[in-house]
Amino acid sequence: LLVPCLQRCIQLLLLPLHVLACLGFWDSFYKKVFPYVMAKVATIYNHKVYKQKQELFSNLRKFAGPSGQLMLLEIGTGTGTNFQFYPPGCRLMCTDPNPNFRKFLLKSLSENQHLKLERLVVASGEDLHQIPDGTMDVVVCTLVLCSVTNIKKVLMEVLRVLRLGGAFYFLEHVAADHSSWTYFWQQVCDPVWKYFGDGCSFSRETQKELEKTNFSELNLRHIHITPYWIPNSPHIIGYAVK
Repeated sequence: LLVPCLQRCIQLLLLPLHVLACLGFWDSFYKKVFPYVMAKVATIYNHKVYKQKQELFSNLRKFAGPSGQLMLLEIGTGTGTNFQFYPPGCRLMCTDPNPNFRKFLLKSLSENQHLKLERLVVASGEDLHQIPDGTMDVVVCTLVLCSVTNIKKVLMEVLRVLRLGGAFYFLEHVAADHSSWTYFWQQVCDPVWKYFGDGCSFSRETQKELEKTNFSELNLRHIHITPYWIPNSPHIIGYAVK
């Protein structure tokens, strides 16, 4: 009973914001502001997970195609904070549903000239129809599945665009253990956090969706990002092979 009570208290405090969202004003405003927020936040976050990302992406090369070149698609590229971890000569396709990230992404590309941008597509992860079947060696998704409308659809699209033997790399914050105080606060904050995180949810059971998807191999482990008491501390990291 305490969770819905606290949820209503927070919703009451943020009632003006909720009204703006219902009228359609908040979304259009925040989609313009969000890239500037992420440009600051992503730098701090990348510092926290630098070693984990470095380790995660260290074996990207082994999934290169017969030509030796690596065709990589990143879903929800945002400001391009993962670019520094991709191997030289990587042929990159980027997608993001928010066109306002474009200038930040291009700035990151100018700072990572070891990569070659093939295409930049404004699209959600649930609908990647502009990318042909089986054309990607690797698909990358970091801090995206927490905010998509339908995780299952995104993972189906990942499987579609990956070639046989290709890999899906992920790093996502997820629901905490259901008996923990962290999960309690995740539930309390979820209804209002979506306004500030562009649809983000603290309590997604992403691991279950990955396990249900028809990957031939799933390499996954749990980590926590400091400080440990914050709602988005629990993460999963790894890769899955088609």
